[in-house]
Amino acid sequence: MKEVFYIDRFEQAEALLKPQRVEVLRQLAAPKSCTEVGSVLGQSPQRVYYHVKKLVDAGLVTQVSERRVRGIQEGVYQASAQSYWLSPHLVGTVGARKVQDELSLGYLLTLVEEVHDDLAKIEHGPTLGVSGEIRLPAGNRKAFLDDLRTTLQELFARHGGAEGDAYRLAVACYPKEAADE
Repeated sequence: MKEVFYIDRFEQAEALLKPQRVEVLRQLAAPKSCTEVGSVLGQSPQRVYYHVKKLVDAGLVTQVSERRVRGIQEGVYQASAQSYWLSPHLVGTVGARKVQDELSLGYLLTLVEEVHDDLAKIEHGPTLGVSGEIRLPAGNRKAFLDDLRTTLQELFARHGGAEGDAYRLAVACYPKEAADE
C-alpha cells in the first residue's frame, strides 16, 4: 500500500468524490470483501461492489485476493494508499494569479502547490519536517523575511555542497486562525 495516491486525472477524482465511495474506501483500509463492507455500512454486497468496481477501475482500490464462500468466488479488496490527495492542477487557477512578491498570497499559493506536487512524487525515503508559530508585530514581515533569508543562506553554506542527496526547502508563513476559547 502506498502512503499517498496523487489524484491528477479527472476520471480518478470523479470515481472518488461520491460520499458513499469515500465511505467504502475508508472501510478498505484493511482487506475486506464487499459483503464485509456492506454489513458495516448497512448496504447490500451488490451495491458495495458497484462502488468498489468504480474505485478499482480508477486504480484507487486493488483486489488483493479471492476466496470461495458458499460455492462462489468472493473478491477481497484493499485501498491502494493510506492518503488520497487531489492535485490542485485538476482545476488550476481561474484567471491570472496575483503574484506581486514573496510577501503576497499568490506567491505562497504557488509555492504550496509546487511542494504538494513534489511530496506526491515521493514513494518513501528520508524527509524532514519542522513547524512552528511566530508572532510578528504589524509591519515586520519584510524584515523577518530578510532575516530568515540571511539565516537560511548561512545554513545552506554550512551544510550544502556539491555531493549528497538533494532536498528542497520551503518555508511558509501565513496567518493562523485564532483558537476557539
